[in-house]
Amino acid sequence: MGRKMALLAHQLHRWFNSIKLSSFVAAAQITERFPRPGERLLHGFSCRPLMSPDCLYPGLKTHRTFSLWTSSWTSNSNGRENHPAHHALLPAENQPSQETQKLPDFGSELSPEVLDDMPPWSPLQPISEEEAIQIVADPALPPASFTLRDYVDHSETLQKLVLLGVDLSKIEKHPDVANLLLRLDFEKDITPILLFLKDVGVEDNQLGGFITKNSAIFSEDLENLKTRVAYLQSKNFTKADIAQMVRNAPFLLNFSVERLDNRLGFFQKELELSVKKTRELVVRLPRLLTGSLEPVKENMKVYRLEFGFKHNEIQHMITRIPKMLTANKRKLTETFDYVHNVMRIPHHLIVKFPQVFNTKFFKVKERHLFLAYLGRAQYDPAKPNYISLDKLVSIPDEIFCKELARASIQDFNKFLKTL
Repeated sequence: MGRKMALLAHQLHRWFNSIKLSSFVAAAQITERFPRPGERLLHGFSCRPLMSPDCLYPGLKTHRTFSLWTSSWTSNSNGRENHPAHHALLPAENQPSQETQKLPDFGSELSPEVLDDMPPWSPLQPISEEEAIQIVADPALPPASFTLRDYVDHSETLQKLVLLGVDLSKIEKHPDVANLLLRLDFEKDITPILLFLKDVGVEDNQLGGFITKNSAIFSEDLENLKTRVAYLQSKNFTKADIAQMVRNAPFLLNFSVERLDNRLGFFQKELELSVKKTRELVVRLPRLLTGSLEPVKENMKVYRLEFGFKHNEIQHMITRIPKMLTANKRKLTETFDYVHNVMRIPHHLIVKFPQVFNTKFFKVKERHLFLAYLGRAQYDPAKPNYISLDKLVSIPDEIFCKELARASIQDFNKFLKTL
């Protein structure tokens, strides 16, 4: 009887060896894929709330062998152990071949004392080469990463966003937005917003660029987005106007109706524009509704107090060139000082051709110096050979040389090398 018990114990020990490694790998994979609470990625991406394990990892259920096996061993009313319903296959004791036999009913032949004497189960138990080559481990989700690229293979949402043309390398620079995308279901959370954007006027080939710039739109309630569009329509913005504004200022619809209303009121009051002129202004430069007001207030003071323009002159210039409201103050000052004090062009001519403030300073300077070198820098409309400020800054170099400087492009390029 003692020899038989020892033999059965040996068979049970071998059966343990045949299943323990796969169970340990599965347990390790589950631990890797779902870090302890509070673990975060290096860029702040939290991988714990990605999505349900069954959704993100369809094969995860098959890695529960160890927990299912242990839960199936329960004590009956007589205190005897029951074995699992399924039986592992083991090589026959008296045959060196790969033939296998069913595991005997150990519960009826082994006493608790024999089980207690068995060596403890260890995940570090050595295994044979044959057992090792049969192990297939799925790539684990990295517990920390610098890039969303490591999660694309595990996330249907990221995969479909990439197909739309979304640049994940730009989104991952904003950890909060990156975490948001990792938590979203494409069909449930993203598709309704995409359909809304298309209805507003964002074309299919523009969706990728739009989402790259404003992935935070997926955190907005769809009804709130529709309410903001309805508000703009109530202010007589046409569908084409709204489409242009949303495309050029992707964050526009992230702002509440109250903010949009306050911004429109500010520009109408501050610039003393009519409702129609205010509407035209923000359609041409919708970033006025989403950006900071500080540059706008500062530039208004610069035009009035430092440059000496009258209020109606400022109105005329900004309705022609809306970017003058948000342009860099240093650039504005540098351009005005050169045009007014060096080129001697008066205020009323600058007002007539405000495009000069939207032109690179070095371009204005180079062309003026070339004309002065040729003796053709004449900007007074009352005198012969008048050169308008508009043509000076707007036409290509070839036409500038031929029509205004009356010189070759080669002469112009040689002159530039002397500066």
